Amino acid sequence: MTRAVFQTLPFAPERQLVVEGGRIAARKHTVVGLIEVDVTRARSLLREHRARTGKALSFTAFIIACLGKAVGEHKAVHAYRDWRNRLILFDEVDVNTIVEIEMDGRKMALPHFIRAANRRSVQDIHAELRAAQRAPQTTREFGMRWFVRLPGFVRDAFYALAFRNPQWLKASFCTVGLTAVGMFAKGAGWAIPFNVHSLDVALGGIVEKPGVVDGCIAIREYLDLTLLFDHDVIDGAPAARFTARFQELIESGYGLDETLASGEEKPKDDDR
Repeated sequence: MTRAVFQTLPFAPERQLVVEGGRIAARKHTVVGLIEVDVTRARSLLREHRARTGKALSFTAFIIACLGKAVGEHKAVHAYRDWRNRLILFDEVDVNTIVEIEMDGRKMALPHFIRAANRRSVQDIHAELRAAQRAPQTTREFGMRWFVRLPGFVRDAFYALAFRNPQWLKASFCTVGLTAVGMFAKGAGWAIPFNVHSLDVALGGIVEKPGVVDGCIAIREYLDLTLLFDHDVIDGAPAARFTARFQELIESGYGLDETLASGEEKPKDDDR
């Protein structure tokens, strides 16, 4: 009998949070929206910014700025129930996203909280994401790794309390989640993440295909975008209005014109 060849790898403690996130998401009544968003103008402006300044601007930072703006205008999509069964709507939009870092010779995903995203510029959010990638040890989220070392029943008790206290939830998990899966792969495709927040967003692939612009057919770039709503607190009409506004902001290149106008020119050879 031939013996199977296999490897034995340690189960990272951080993965336990993924398991627990799935358990939390399974209790929600989730509504999923799959849409395509024309990002041709936005990506053109990002390329122009890089050509002018010699520096790339994060596409994820741009999407977070659009997300913060849209949620700030439609606060119902990040409402949470408290222990008295009241809906709490926050003025600030805190976005829980992921940055990929290299630690001990391996790549790992680190959650990072963008606070008050509805009041931040694309450039400001971009700078914070890059700072977190360069020096993850200095971030608050990196210091929270002690949480995964707590006994499971302690974490479960914390989740039970936090999800009945929106203020705690905002401080610990943010009010909105965003996963940029598409940056790790090429081609079209949607991602369906866990719906832990009242609103979770996933960026899928970007693909070129024909679109209609001003009555003419042209090759456009489309982002596959997934929206997950907690139907316990969000009705269809508010979700649809938010979605339309979010799409409008992305397709218009929200915030990128100002960023491009304020960007420095790429230094000439004799100025370097």
